[in-house]
Amino acid sequence: MSSTSNFRQAIREARGEALVGPNVISKALPYVGAGLVLTAIGTYGGLHVLETNPGLFMPTFWVALIASLVLFFISSSVAAKANNSVALPLLATFSLLEGYVLTGLVYVALQTPNVGVWGIGIAALGCGVTFIVARQIGSNLSEKDGMALSRTIQLGIIALFVVLLIQLGFTLFGVHTPSFLEVAISGVGVLLFVGAAVVDFFVLPRTYRDGQYLSAALSMYLTYINLFIFILRLLIALNSRD
Repeated sequence: MSSTSNFRQAIREARGEALVGPNVISKALPYVGAGLVLTAIGTYGGLHVLETNPGLFMPTFWVALIASLVLFFISSSVAAKANNSVALPLLATFSLLEGYVLTGLVYVALQTPNVGVWGIGIAALGCGVTFIVARQIGSNLSEKDGMALSRTIQLGIIALFVVLLIQLGFTLFGVHTPSFLEVAISGVGVLLFVGAAVVDFFVLPRTYRDGQYLSAALSMYLTYINLFIFILRLLIALNSRD
């Protein structure tokens, strides 16, 4: 009995050695939540601008988009160095700007029959349910399964964004994506970011130290924002088919 207990303890310790930041996710979660709230505020502000001064929206949209990209690279670099006092206001501003950038999609959702506020709520609820399930699964993945899933999701997301860039290129030339293809792209996006949510709980404690909790928060924030986007895109596509 004693030898069995010692063996189990050795297994637990061996697993623990792979974690460079065993508490990084618990430290990151409040900042993930705060970032999502700031994004909602940014979107609300964007909707107000779009409704009251639509001519001002597009110029400010492009400014927000470029500024958010710049802030993303700066803040992620600063957060990786655990310089949290500098990274925090940068990430807060990034979250607000992301909300403004999302205004167009949310506006389309509000104008789409059978989506509207309820669809936005469903997308947000889907993210919450995903978090609960992903936490349970991702925290208990074996090293072999976790690494395999991580590589698969990483390759899938890269392929997805290549497809999105091609789609954007066609749109700029006036070629719009057929409804069935938009449904397929959005559905794949949902599946990939659900997988990314699972992977976060496996990868982040093995990647970031406890002091790098803002880097972990940024990674999780991006996962759930993208999941929200693709759920909303899917609902819009399903309710916009001819």
